[in-house]
Amino acid sequence: MSKEQACNVKRPVLGAVLALIAVALTAGGAYLASLGGSWYYVLAGLIVAGSAYLSFKGDRRAVWAYGAMLAGTAAWAIWERGFDPWALQVRLAAPLVLGLWVVAPCLKRRAWLWTGSATLVLAGLLITNFISDDGRSPGAKAQVASVSGASLRAAEWQHYGNDLAGTRFSPAGQINASNVGNLEPAWTYRTGVIAGMGFQATPIMVGDTLYFCTASNKVIALDPETGMRRWEYDPKVNLPAGAACRGVAYFKSADGDGLCAERILSATTDARLIALDAGRGTLCPDFGVRGIVDLKHRMGQVDKGYYYVSSAPLVADGKVVVGGWVIDGQHVGEPSGVIRAFDAETGQFAWAWDMDRPGFHDEPEDGETYSRGTANSWGTMSADPELGMIYVPMGNATPDYWGAHRSEGSEKYSSSVVALDSASGEVRWSYQTVHHDLWDYDVAAQPTLVDLTVEGARVPALIQATKQGQIFVLDRRSGAPIVKVEERPVPQGPAPGDFLSPTQPFSVGMPAFDNDVLSERKMWGITPLDHLWCRIRFREARYDGIMTPPGLRPTITYPSYLGGVGWWGVSVDPNRRLMIVNWNRMANYTQMVTREEAGDIELSKDGGVHAGRPVPQLGTPFALRTGPFLSPIDVPCTEPPFGKIAVVDLDSRKIAWSRPLGTSTDSGPFDVRSRIPLPMGMPNIGGSLTTAGGLVFIAATQERAIRAFDVNEGKMLWSARLPAGGNATPMTYISSSGRQFVVIAAGGHLAMRSGQSDTLMAFALPKLSSKSSHQ
Repeated sequence: MSKEQACNVKRPVLGAVLALIAVALTAGGAYLASLGGSWYYVLAGLIVAGSAYLSFKGDRRAVWAYGAMLAGTAAWAIWERGFDPWALQVRLAAPLVLGLWVVAPCLKRRAWLWTGSATLVLAGLLITNFISDDGRSPGAKAQVASVSGASLRAAEWQHYGNDLAGTRFSPAGQINASNVGNLEPAWTYRTGVIAGMGFQATPIMVGDTLYFCTASNKVIALDPETGMRRWEYDPKVNLPAGAACRGVAYFKSADGDGLCAERILSATTDARLIALDAGRGTLCPDFGVRGIVDLKHRMGQVDKGYYYVSSAPLVADGKVVVGGWVIDGQHVGEPSGVIRAFDAETGQFAWAWDMDRPGFHDEPEDGETYSRGTANSWGTMSADPELGMIYVPMGNATPDYWGAHRSEGSEKYSSSVVALDSASGEVRWSYQTVHHDLWDYDVAAQPTLVDLTVEGARVPALIQATKQGQIFVLDRRSGAPIVKVEERPVPQGPAPGDFLSPTQPFSVGMPAFDNDVLSERKMWGITPLDHLWCRIRFREARYDGIMTPPGLRPTITYPSYLGGVGWWGVSVDPNRRLMIVNWNRMANYTQMVTREEAGDIELSKDGGVHAGRPVPQLGTPFALRTGPFLSPIDVPCTEPPFGKIAVVDLDSRKIAWSRPLGTSTDSGPFDVRSRIPLPMGMPNIGGSLTTAGGLVFIAATQERAIRAFDVNEGKMLWSARLPAGGNATPMTYISSSGRQFVVIAAGGHLAMRSGQSDTLMAFALPKLSSKSSHQ
């Protein structure tokens, strides 16, 4: 058969496929155009329909028609988004692949070779372009500052963030840029617990023992050299659905030796505060009632999963301080967000900060409760012992997306960082990052305390990362901004009956993570069809930029409630004066739902939230539907990268380098792992660790991997596979043998779809003896 005859072969299957695509493009494109969107899909659909008809007839002009559509698509793609590789991928990849089928009968073997080669070259250019986009600025710091006295404290990791300042910096420098590539698994420990939202704990290391908790609140002590278990305490909690335990705390009595002179403090997901002897794992009999303080005392009705402590308690000024997570979106008047302090020796009540009872720091009288429905603090706190202050990141009042009912205290302190007097619990100052928050923009990240030079003077500073991607830098003595903040007008028009602040604070003196403004052109997908679907959904929604308020019409919230920067916060190298930030670039799709439309929605019975169904918000006029803005095949509607990491020079307040974080190896449409390591930058939950060795360690992403980056240049120097996502924050220490270890909880995360495991993994440089693994 001649080439001419081959091109004229009737191809009904191809014609049928093209016809179906044409219908979807034309019908969907017409609807998009009616919403004010692009006309491209209508025109492309009509041309594909013509190619389908010609294929049915066996007319070789089917190839020319399809080729014309491809040429027009390429021109349109470049006109819309330039040469952005991921924008070109969604517009061109699938049509090119289908085009090979269309043109197949007309190609000789040599033509196939050239066509295939051209496709590979195009793919290579796209990926290379993306890989090389690390955003490194000239002049990024390359020197390594000396760390005086580092050996005195490099061995241990005594607090959740290593220090009370929450820097997550270690003076340990045995592992550095020259040898980190030799890191290998040193030991693993299997907890036997797969529950709740996953294994999110960051261990602490004190003396010669590693301590951590599981999602079921088991507290476990390990030998830090071998991973061998020394003891385990199981509080046997009645586990809520969304349970997490991110850490434990350590306290040493001034009295010296004896039972519980050194103790581990852990708060549980059924609202108990527990003190354990650090050496034996037994309850401390002189703490509370036989080692336990009931955190539901004076809280009123607390249903399962409606109040618990998920973050590590703070030990400061001889007290253990706890806030508590309060379930989102169920009803007005949920449990109180009270902050309480207890004597770290005896467990006796020390003080309370109940924001609706200013100046009153005692427990309520019999028959009374702490103020219900107030803003709560579920993140990790920090402390400055010299100033006598505790720094509390405050979440939102419940329900998050409706605020007309909120109390005066909640209006003032929601989504703020609050400095409390460590001796009395009195407010020393507060700074609000979102006024009248209707977006679930809790301040969840641990405040990070550093000393900065401002106009030649040393200033004790506080860095507060936020979900909306703003980084606020405050004087931690007074709460006054050190870096310029502007009140800027934001979109108005809330749901009927609520109100909005006309302005919101923007930290204009620091980089924003992320200040991108979405548009229809910036929608994404794997194929043109789900790309079209995302564009339609974008046009159907209201989006006026950041802080677009929720309403009866669907709205797009960007960044989403995931962040920006979530509970993991930032890490800081105080010697190089560098701040490490990892953040998400995801949107939410949100809509208020009338009571008639919502029908009867049951309250959560187990603490589960944001499960794809409306949340009731009882006591307000509306229920709420919200969740990630995804296409029908479960890929984000926003363009990659979906997650990034960057380093900010705290002297110049500019980004030294940035790059996508994570690859698509363990992600794909319909939650199927692609096994293709495209450097897309993945959604992330979990923080970073930085060291005197000039390294940044981070896992965090959907990808089941941990990485090390050069803090100065941003180059990835090492990575290792994990059994599930490391959706926690790593830590490091030096064992009694003098080896430096890096440890990560690799438990995965249900919402992140990063697998499930019960594994704590330690990495170290090689030694002669064999590795060990312990159950």
